[in-house]
Amino acid sequence: MRGNPEVIDYLNMLIGGELAARDQYLIHSRMYDDWGLSKIYERIDHEMHEEASHADAIIRRVLFLGGTPNMQRDEVDVGTDVVSCLRADLALEYHVREKLVQGIKLCEEKGDYISRDMLRQQLSDTEEDHTYWLEKQMRLIELIGLQNYIQSQI
Repeated sequence: MRGNPEVIDYLNMLIGGELAARDQYLIHSRMYDDWGLSKIYERIDHEMHEEASHADAIIRRVLFLGGTPNMQRDEVDVGTDVVSCLRADLALEYHVREKLVQGIKLCEEKGDYISRDMLRQQLSDTEEDHTYWLEKQMRLIELIGLQNYIQSQI
């Protein structure tokens, strides 16, 4: 099937963001594991796998539409401590959310409702799962303090 070239290009751009998110979550999860923070390690490792599945879905859609997936990932922002890792991941999710919203709009305009629905599902994951959880962690740090938060993650 031949897809709309603008949609294919946009999906290719989204692949780069999903691959960057996967890699950023990968390094942060391994850092948490190295620091002995097993609870946050497990959650961020889970997020890494979800980002990989998002990238996989977009790659498969690009192939279905007759395009060639662009596997160049965006830059990653590696934190140096718990707070900077969480902030970097939250900033990434805000960025992904913005790009998904634009992609949904483009797919709607071009009549590609299957791609639109796929991106809507990814937006739901981004807003209701990833972003919400990261925002909650930042609120917990403010509420109970960093040391108590870190202790709760052991």
